[in-house]
Amino acid sequence: MAAAALITENFKFVSLFFKSKDVMIFNGLIALGTVAGQTAYNIFAFDCPCSSGRNYRYGLAAIGVPALVFFLIGIMINKSTWDLVTECLLRKCRKLSGAAAFALLGSIFGRAVVAPLTWVVISLLQGQAYTCALSEFIDPGTLEGFPSGQSSEVMAKFPCQQSVPAELHGFLAETERRLKYESQLIGWLLVAGMSVMVFLMQCVKRCCSPLSYQQEDYWSQYRNNENILFQRTAAVHARLLAAESVKSFFGFVALEKEEKELLADYQSARPICSTNWNRVTGVYLYREKNGLPLYSRLNKWEFGTKSLT
Repeated sequence: MAAAALITENFKFVSLFFKSKDVMIFNGLIALGTVAGQTAYNIFAFDCPCSSGRNYRYGLAAIGVPALVFFLIGIMINKSTWDLVTECLLRKCRKLSGAAAFALLGSIFGRAVVAPLTWVVISLLQGQAYTCALSEFIDPGTLEGFPSGQSSEVMAKFPCQQSVPAELHGFLAETERRLKYESQLIGWLLVAGMSVMVFLMQCVKRCCSPLSYQQEDYWSQYRNNENILFQRTAAVHARLLAAESVKSFFGFVALEKEEKELLADYQSARPICSTNWNRVTGVYLYREKNGLPLYSRLNKWEFGTKSLT
């Protein structure tokens, strides 16, 4: 039991550590996981059909389909996506300017493309999928000494060395070298292009921000801490409210020791009306009121509640 408790506490510490750090750490972990997955796929699952007409489709699918899946998953698991959806449903995006919408969409897509781009780049640098896809399009006339009259079907067999006719084995190395050169060149150009784009976007973000660097860092810490505390409190609130409902129905509720301590500490939980949920949900950009900063919708709601009292 003591070992389990120690492991649990260490896990909580590690999770909080990563949650409190910059988003670059999270993106780095996603990229590393994608690299591992792509490498494992190439080793254990990639199998070029080595057939004219099929190579191209299979190679492009091996690069594009996982990238598309990762992109859609990145969009779905991003909280900002659903904040934007809620904002459009509840407030018709009336308070969301074009610049703010562009910045928000840039943030959503920027995080969502980390895994897809990593998959595409690693695929291109390793070259297997590209070699499979483009082998049938190599012009035999560009290979010195290559027998004339060979069809694309023969060239499509080059990714599978055992399927290549014996008299053409001498051209395997040159063909593979040429295709890997093209594949890796495209991969490095993609890396360079994305690096320049990220640099320019960061420069624009810093130059257009109304906040100083220190206050923007504070705002980031505030949002992170608010989210952690909100989620933790919401979990306790939901458990207490559920316990009251179960007790009302059965006449008693079977609680574990930790839950009994929660009930002793907090007694009960009151339901929260939909109006308040809507007021603290959605897109929110930095604003001020009476010279005081409002860092989130919850912060704005709390400020409004105090002003009414």
